[in-house]
Amino acid sequence: MRVYPNGSLASQVIGFPAAEEEKISGRLVTQIAGRDGVELSLQKQLSGVAGWKVTETDRAQHELVAMRDEDVHPRDGLNVMLTIDSVVQHIVETALADAMKKHTPRSITGIVMRPKTGEILAMVSLPNYDPNLPNTITPETRNRVITDVVEPGSTFKIVVISGALNTGISHLNDPVFCENGHFAFAGRVLHDHESLGNETVKSVITKSSNIGAAKIGIKLGEQNLYDYAWNYGFGQRTGIPLPGEARGFLYPVKDWSKVSIAQIPMGHGVAVTRLQMLYAMAAIANDGWLMRPMIVKQLQERDGSVVQRYAPERVRQVIGEKADLDMIEALKTVPTKGGTAPDAAMKDYVVAGKTGTAQKAENGAYAAGKYVSSFIGFFPADNPELCISIVMDEPKEGYYGGKVCGPVFRDIAERCASYLNIPPDPNLMTNATSLFVENAGRKL
Repeated sequence: MRVYPNGSLASQVIGFPAAEEEKISGRLVTQIAGRDGVELSLQKQLSGVAGWKVTETDRAQHELVAMRDEDVHPRDGLNVMLTIDSVVQHIVETALADAMKKHTPRSITGIVMRPKTGEILAMVSLPNYDPNLPNTITPETRNRVITDVVEPGSTFKIVVISGALNTGISHLNDPVFCENGHFAFAGRVLHDHESLGNETVKSVITKSSNIGAAKIGIKLGEQNLYDYAWNYGFGQRTGIPLPGEARGFLYPVKDWSKVSIAQIPMGHGVAVTRLQMLYAMAAIANDGWLMRPMIVKQLQERDGSVVQRYAPERVRQVIGEKADLDMIEALKTVPTKGGTAPDAAMKDYVVAGKTGTAQKAENGAYAAGKYVSSFIGFFPADNPELCISIVMDEPKEGYYGGKVCGPVFRDIAERCASYLNIPPDPNLMTNATSLFVENAGRKL
């Protein structure tokens, strides 16, 4: 049997079981079988082995022990220890529940990962379910972090700009003319959310210019853009041991239209999972190294002895150290007064991150007034401990990623930093101390 004492906490990661009947030696035996989450993906390890006896009985069906040929004792299944931290999971679930009430989106997701190891400390998708109550499990309560694909919007700009920096065709201070908000290319007119003129590669990230990203993408070239997107993990599963993970869509260059080279850099014409997008951002937080997402830490026997321990796994280095440091410098400007996510800034830590506001596609066209909003960031920016993704589907009361997702990121990040005892950023502490010393001699 299964009992879930924490109710809906991490329900989509844990999954749920169902009873099914199996015929053994001519008799129907009821067994527990996983239907989702770790219950399904690690069912073999969790299930254990049934015991049996081969024996003879008398006419009254009493066993003749002396005639017993085989006696195999049942063996318990293994215990699975997850990387999920129940406190961090609770922090994220409560913060997302508050955001759900405020913005009433169709769904909202949050992920917390350690970028240096790939360990996932929290994975949340609301609405969720209580595995103790089968009637709460519906298609709407699926784990959208891995099952659903969407156009990422401006968070995808990290791919094209980091690729351009890594190849050396662009540098942070290179000028980029953003055409005052309208750019005609390949028979289409590309737009920015505001009229921007002369910018730099760095401020294209700061202000999230579609036109600036498109021009950098054109300069980078089709094959290079595709290669960097593929190397970041798009168009392929991350390999996380959970069922139902989607690949997303990253079409080969031969299938691109003439305008694809300008649209893909701004996050159009490509579809990703929430986990893939965090996966890519976490690589930038980890010196350009992509780390396999971890959800299972180890397998244990009932007595606590470890049967198998899983180690962090490097996949590949997507960009070099110089390009990575430049990307972080650019991403630091996003949660500032001049950036698109000032509400994501933290009091005692420097944050690096990127906003996304993608118009939803329906029936082959973009739907008016329907957006997927996001903010993905990490902190402390110069020595990242946590990378956090917040995504809302069709939020109300605002829809820009920085406006609706930025405050949720900040709330989760500050509570996690306190719980995990992450040391404050020394640069911010130095500035605060200097201000205190300066004001100490004044009469206030």
